[in-house]
Amino acid sequence: MNGKKLLRYSMQLAMLKQLFVKKLISEAEYLLIEKRLMKDYGIVSNITA
Repeated sequence: MNGKKLLRYSMQLAMLKQLFVKKLISEAEYLLIEKRLMKDYGIVSNITA
């Protein structure tokens, strides 16, 4: 994965986490979107989990 792609993934994941922490999305929504981001960016493992 190149640097720009990794940075984009990280930024999207950070924004997703903000939505979850502020209770604007449910845990189920968070997990669903996180899974989709991982698929879209070719991430196989979430080391922050």
